Amino acid sequence: MKSVIITGCVGLIGSHFTRHLLKSGYRVIGIDDLSGGHVDYLPKDTSFEQIEFHLLNLSAENAPQRLNDIFNREKPVACYHFAAYAAEGLSPFIRNYNYTNNILSSVNVVNACVNHDVKLIFTSSMAVYGDQQTPFTENMTPRPIDPYGVAKYAVEQDIRIASVQHGLRYTILRPHNVIGIYQNIWDRYRNVVGIFIRKVLNDEPMLIYGDGNQTRAFSDIKYCMQPLEKLMTVCDGCTFNIGSDKSYSLNELSDIVEKVARKYSRTASRKYVQERHEAKHAECDHSMIKDDRNLCFYDNTDLEQTVDEMFQWAITQPVREQKTMKYEIQKGMYEYWK
Repeated sequence: MKSVIITGCVGLIGSHFTRHLLKSGYRVIGIDDLSGGHVDYLPKDTSFEQIEFHLLNLSAENAPQRLNDIFNREKPVACYHFAAYAAEGLSPFIRNYNYTNNILSSVNVVNACVNHDVKLIFTSSMAVYGDQQTPFTENMTPRPIDPYGVAKYAVEQDIRIASVQHGLRYTILRPHNVIGIYQNIWDRYRNVVGIFIRKVLNDEPMLIYGDGNQTRAFSDIKYCMQPLEKLMTVCDGCTFNIGSDKSYSLNELSDIVEKVARKYSRTASRKYVQERHEAKHAECDHSMIKDDRNLCFYDNTDLEQTVDEMFQWAITQPVREQKTMKYEIQKGMYEYWK
């Protein structure tokens, strides 16, 4: 049974990919600090031979040694580095946390992959593109407009340097607005679909920043699974956008959430609040990954259907504490986050 390491294994991408790999016959070594998800998102009907979970903060002082021990023991065929705190809008107010969590953690993973000659598949973000003309293409020069995008691009560059100097095998993916069950809907700063659903279930208005005409392409996570698995052995040195081609305004998204809520006898409302610093339009071109015969990527996201699945799942979830961050900068903080 081949072993694969997944960091951020209880997050949206990590929990789904864990299930995918288990079904494909792999042993999964999951690593997470539980800051952005819950351990019960991992499948429970598995044996220790199939999945092993390590509670580990990848930026902690002992992280390099812990990673070295895990890599030594498991001899993984690949490492998928999904762990990150992806709060673009909040990142200017938590710079130290952002760079520690997203860069230093990644450095420890890169080092482990280099030292043990393990291929690294890194999930970056379309945040690296910033506020450029859409659709974003992989040959664009990144121009991030927030510290989160800066961190992701910095890690991309570090990985490329490690490849040139140390022979690190890698593939970089830039997913965007991925959605599905097991998304952390209790984080007030990120995951807009999850936030809208939580607001409705709590009889609170959906908050729309600005005029609601900003557009995003929401991507059902299930279409990423097969290409992710194939990257273990193909596309070394490549960078791909991955996600849905169809974009929606936040006004349209709120309409869909409201429609789904009515099916479950819930009433949805919305409230327009102060706009935040963000790209007005953010959609990617996916020609490169679709044209790659090794990956055979396609996306048939049905946003209303996926929102419906998430809504049904959210109804069954226990009441969880809403995540609140300690702000390092108060200046310019939005009223709705105070």
